[in-house]
Amino acid sequence: FVLMQYHQGQTTLPRLVSLLQAIGLAISKRQVLRLLTERQDDFIGEARDILRAGLEGASWISVDDTGARHKAANGYCTQIGNDHFTWFGTRTSKSRLNFLDLLRAGHTDFVLNAAAFDYMRERALSATLIARLAEQPQTTFADQAAWSAQLDRLGFTGLTITPDPVQIATEGAIWGSTKAHGFACDAVVLSDDAGQFAVGQHALCWVHAERLVHKLDTFTDPQRAAQQRVRGLIWNFYADLKAYRTQPSARRRLTLRARFDRIFRLRTGFVTLDRLLARLHANKAELLMVLDRPETPLNTNGSENDIRCQVTRRKVSAGTRSDLGRDCRDAFLGLGKTCAKLGVAFWDYLGSRLRIPGYGVPALPGLVRCRGQPA
Repeated sequence: FVLMQYHQGQTTLPRLVSLLQAIGLAISKRQVLRLLTERQDDFIGEARDILRAGLEGASWISVDDTGARHKAANGYCTQIGNDHFTWFGTRTSKSRLNFLDLLRAGHTDFVLNAAAFDYMRERALSATLIARLAEQPQTTFADQAAWSAQLDRLGFTGLTITPDPVQIATEGAIWGSTKAHGFACDAVVLSDDAGQFAVGQHALCWVHAERLVHKLDTFTDPQRAAQQRVRGLIWNFYADLKAYRTQPSARRRLTLRARFDRIFRLRTGFVTLDRLLARLHANKAELLMVLDRPETPLNTNGSENDIRCQVTRRKVSAGTRSDLGRDCRDAFLGLGKTCAKLGVAFWDYLGSRLRIPGYGVPALPGLVRCRGQPA
């Protein structure tokens, strides 16, 4: 009852204590806090396994982040999920290095493989430095200390060049670890164009792209008319992309690509709008990922909906004070969202895991794997 009220009911701790005392329980705030955080390793472990199961079979994942307070400091909560699972992770950074670390789903190793070297080349790491890494016999490093020692031996840490060789090599080795564990091997990463999420096969949200046009400041009637015309063209194109997802074909794919060019190469005479259209045209491959991967959604509405519970929790209870409290909050909110997507009552799930007679819910990672299998 306490877990249900606090995490799914979004009740504050003082109100929950008052409720329990009002129905006749002699219980303190500290005792309720212990119920929420102590001996919850199994729940935290299942949440981690859900992430692993989801990444193993996902053809796409949608990601987002929001602010989160932890230990009286500003941090960031990252959401990873799709139609079958949701997972949250709160850290102090929102960098690409942090996102790649989250994609490792709890593993700590660094791996130099083909995926790692491809990543380094894409990020413009010097071919000489890549060769220096590739010629070493050791390709797997157990933890950060072992990896840092290797970079130090190879002279990476003393270099002051752009891009930072330590950062790019580390990101590449983590990406290699992700692939080595079978996570997100062929998955499209769908985001709102935040730079840290631009890894692998990356797709962009059309709603966020159009929002840039919608929010553009206009000062004259011709500018407003040009803005409305472009918005109409974009939304009509969006509707046809939705129709393409249900019935993809090579002919329609070619037609839509050509139409994209006509819309985003349009010159309206409104200079700011024309520059914005050119910027969006530069993202053609990411905006039109759906043409090659029709299963990919056109927007990040799923992520926006998922992460709203974290925003509510932040407004209701500010932040967390301990790492255990942070991990429990992230785990239970993710478990609740995953249960909803799998059609499992959160109350039944909690009863099953707490070994209450009459409740029997199978392991959620197994359900996620079943749902992720192609029809």
